[in-house]
Amino acid sequence: MTNKYLLEIGVEELPARLIKSALAQLRDNTEKMLVSERIKYENIELYATPRRLVLLIDGLNEKQDTIKETVKGPAKRIAYDNEGNPTKALQGFMKGQGIGLEQVSIREHNGEEYIYGNIVREGKDTETVLVENMANIIKSIVFPKSMKWGGKNLRFARPIRWLVSLFNDRIVKFDLEGIQIGNMTKGHRFLGSKDIEIKSVDEYFDVLKDNYCIVDQKKRKEIIKYGSEKLAKEKGGNVLFDEELLDEVTNIVEYPTPLIGRIKEEYLGLPKDVIITPMKEQLRFFPVVDDKNRLLPYFITVRNGNQEYIETVVKGNEKVLGARLEDAKFFYYEDIETPLEDYVEKLKYIVFQEKLGTLYDKTIRIQKLAKKIGDYLEVGDETRKNIDRAAYLSKADLVTKMVDEFTELQGKMGMEYAKQSGENEIVSIAVYEQYLPRFAGDELPTTTAGAILSIADKLDTIAGSFAIGIQPTGSQDPYGLRRQALGIINVILDKKLNLNLGDIIDFALYIYVEENGLVFDYKSVKSEILQFFNGRIKNMFIDMEIRYDIVDGVISTGIDDVYDLKVRADKLNGYLNGEGLEDVLSTFNRVVNLAEKAKSNEVKRDLLVEEEEIELYEAFNSIEEKVLGWLNKKEYDKALEQFIALRDPVNNFFDHVMVMVEDEDIRENRLNLLKKISETMLMICDLSKLVK
Repeated sequence: MTNKYLLEIGVEELPARLIKSALAQLRDNTEKMLVSERIKYENIELYATPRRLVLLIDGLNEKQDTIKETVKGPAKRIAYDNEGNPTKALQGFMKGQGIGLEQVSIREHNGEEYIYGNIVREGKDTETVLVENMANIIKSIVFPKSMKWGGKNLRFARPIRWLVSLFNDRIVKFDLEGIQIGNMTKGHRFLGSKDIEIKSVDEYFDVLKDNYCIVDQKKRKEIIKYGSEKLAKEKGGNVLFDEELLDEVTNIVEYPTPLIGRIKEEYLGLPKDVIITPMKEQLRFFPVVDDKNRLLPYFITVRNGNQEYIETVVKGNEKVLGARLEDAKFFYYEDIETPLEDYVEKLKYIVFQEKLGTLYDKTIRIQKLAKKIGDYLEVGDETRKNIDRAAYLSKADLVTKMVDEFTELQGKMGMEYAKQSGENEIVSIAVYEQYLPRFAGDELPTTTAGAILSIADKLDTIAGSFAIGIQPTGSQDPYGLRRQALGIINVILDKKLNLNLGDIIDFALYIYVEENGLVFDYKSVKSEILQFFNGRIKNMFIDMEIRYDIVDGVISTGIDDVYDLKVRADKLNGYLNGEGLEDVLSTFNRVVNLAEKAKSNEVKRDLLVEEEEIELYEAFNSIEEKVLGWLNKKEYDKALEQFIALRDPVNNFFDHVMVMVEDEDIRENRLNLLKKISETMLMICDLSKLVK
């Protein structure tokens, strides 16, 4: 029989959002403990319901591994007296190691004999180790917000009401501030027994299932998905699952029973998002759609219980949804009575940020910044007009009744109301796309106007925040600036926009000075924003499996064009992962080091006197035009390859030419030649950052 250990932490209902982190911490802390305590095991499984966190360790050894080790002690000459009896030095060593004379041996070390203790440390029983460690493992689980209860010092997300601790069929008791520890658990709050005895680990899951508690969250999720899909198919539809919502619903029920309800026809005339948002965000319902993704008059929800009185439960849920949709219907029809542009003036009374003005101020800044970015990219006249109009309307929906009630609909309602107000399709879509991407893996803008508006909106927030000193620090990022910077980078890469970050940051900061009269250290703030973006670019490129040193190399060129940096990094990543890296690095390391001493890159042909320096000068001239040509075509690997032809001339130069000669003109001319080569090379990548 393989040994198993079960720990169940019984709690008041845990918020679903806390469960994933708690299980991860429980796993990590347990794994570290088992390794440090020298206890072998086969695998660890974690489970959770709203009322319990469960740890199951399978394949445990009976005891710790036995340790055999040899410990060096005092020199033999001081370990024994003249009569061969142990001295205090040897006695102290043996006492400290817990050994007797029979476990002592003598060995030579560096020409002198020393005492060595031959130590065998028998492993403790696994149960003993669990007793010593499990309380600390529970205490080490950290939550964003914790609480105390019952006069205890222990902090946890919710009060711990019971603990099950079993090694096979034996209770493993430990002290956790007097909380009852044994083999007694509880079933479903309403359908199961309040006191259930677990006689062994093997029967745990079946006993709880008999008491309407499915402990395995994966099985609950499968039940929810299968049952929901079956109900939807019966109505000729499909469930519109949202993985995040599905996980949340899974973690708020112990015995899931999907049920289907009906949406009144009178609400189906509302925009799709107006119906879906209250269902998902407030009620945790899943919409049902047809094969063309059109909303059907049904919803799926999940009951924490069985089929008993299911019709009553369905009617109750239909009634609650009806009330929410009635509110949404009222807000929607109230809002569309006013053209979207008429809401813009109301933005003057909504503060965006105390030092950065109102939402109206932000609207005007976005409008100006989007225009500058559009001009920079040389977009067409029609696109310019769409950008300007969309920017003006971009925040108008924030003061509508619908968005005030359902903040998740910002942008979506802006798009809907823009269409209702007669705005063209591109303007309407761009109003929504300004918020994209909202999170990692989210959709990206499809229109040029939407992409530019997205960049302008996010960059305005980043520039203003840095200007007033509220940039992210450590893990703190209250304004989501890291997410917004990543959003800008993703939009630029997706649309393949050749935008110089330094230039558009200049635009954004200048507009703050012009519009808000903001006072700040311009040079310092711009530098901080660029470093902030470079940090995001570096992490993103490394996640894309580009070598870290190549990322450092391309960023060190000082080029701020994100798309160009990505193309450059991709090309070099492919080239330098081949056989060319060592040749490139060995050729140019000395070039770069000496080039730093040059004052210019102007080379005078008549001051080249040695055969080897003339050879290098002419060799470089022969490839320079080709290099620049490949650079213009963004063929950076081919540009770098041209420099391979300089390997022999460079080596000959350094082998036969003294650069730092006494003649100042000749010395400077030679340094300038190296600088000219180095600067051209740096137009591709800073090779000094690369690692063999």
